[in-house]
Amino acid sequence: MKILFAWRYFKAKKSTNAINIISWVSVSAIILGTASLIVLLSVFNGLEDLVRSLYTSFYTDVKISPASGKFMHVPNTSLLKLKQMDGIVGYSLTVEDQALLQYNNNMLPVLLKGVDENYKNINGLSQNIFKGDYQVGSADHPLAVLGAGVEYTLDIESDRSIVPMTVNLFRNGVINPSDAASAIRTDALTSAGTFKIQEDFDNHYVITNLGFMQRMLGLDSNQYGGIEIALRDGRLNGDIKKKLQSIFGTGFLIRSRDEQNQTLFGTMKMEKWVIYIILTLILIVAAFNIVGALTMLVLEKKKDIQVLKAMGADNRFIQQIFLNEGILLGVIGGGLGFLLAILLCWMQVHFKLVPLEGNFLIDYYPVKLIPGDFILVGGTILIVVLLASWLPARKAALQPFELKT
Repeated sequence: MKILFAWRYFKAKKSTNAINIISWVSVSAIILGTASLIVLLSVFNGLEDLVRSLYTSFYTDVKISPASGKFMHVPNTSLLKLKQMDGIVGYSLTVEDQALLQYNNNMLPVLLKGVDENYKNINGLSQNIFKGDYQVGSADHPLAVLGAGVEYTLDIESDRSIVPMTVNLFRNGVINPSDAASAIRTDALTSAGTFKIQEDFDNHYVITNLGFMQRMLGLDSNQYGGIEIALRDGRLNGDIKKKLQSIFGTGFLIRSRDEQNQTLFGTMKMEKWVIYIILTLILIVAAFNIVGALTMLVLEKKKDIQVLKAMGADNRFIQQIFLNEGILLGVIGGGLGFLLAILLCWMQVHFKLVPLEGNFLIDYYPVKLIPGDFILVGGTILIVVLLASWLPARKAALQPFELKT
């Protein structure tokens, strides 16, 4: 009954045209606010998925690293238990350290990462080779897979160069002050190919042989920088983490892919919430139109309110009529806003309305619609219109009842 009253008040022609104008301005503001929220949240969802796909090609599901220092001793018994553990697809032993690469007259500091033969099976780096081959050689005859940015800076053709690069590494351990030069190990490193994933990796990383890195750094055969693990379902849950902790003990850090990139993904989520808060504030400002529209409607419907009270309607009934009027404005505006947002996102995917500048896999801003955003925005609109409608509705309910003869 109360909804029917609200619907009739909404569609009925008002004696003052300004009420109609303000009502539709309110609906239009909610449409634009809703569409803006959904579209921008969907863009953040799309960008997050894009970044995750890029980082998945380089970072594994789980990484075990030393709690302190750069390197750790891992007993063979622990590796055997890890291999037999349920939910583990495979693992790779790695050593990573800063190095100085030189080719002809070009020099570049890089992150040199030594990997074992199983590394190509636990992440997607080997599927992102765009020049040459994925080969890391052996401890005595190492090969290197360069990031695209490293290749460009060194001015080397990774798939056809027969002149090796020179690599300089600081040896692990205590440095003798009287013979500081002995702390620097130098060797030749031949390029085998180039990978291209994302600038953060392409400009800094070079992949080579694990045994070569251990030899250059003076590490033992069971001393590593990390253990990178691929999981069957791709997600580090509490049960798996507990089992890994029981195998390796407390001297090791066990981190998921998100935890390995906590700053990046944390910043992206924070930016998404900041945008949501800003647009919600704009939506709240737009909702003041609802206050104006309902206040004028209450003034126009004074006689109707008196008639309803004469028929036995109490203040609560009157208040709910005008609250439903505000909710109706919000539902119409929100519903049309949802449809507009879906249409804009569909057009962005199919017609690439807004291009994406930079070196990415796609040339337009990605969008991803998720139900959670619709629930969040719908709930926000409902709260905003209820707050905006409460004061005019309360004013209508408190209209004094007067009998006139």
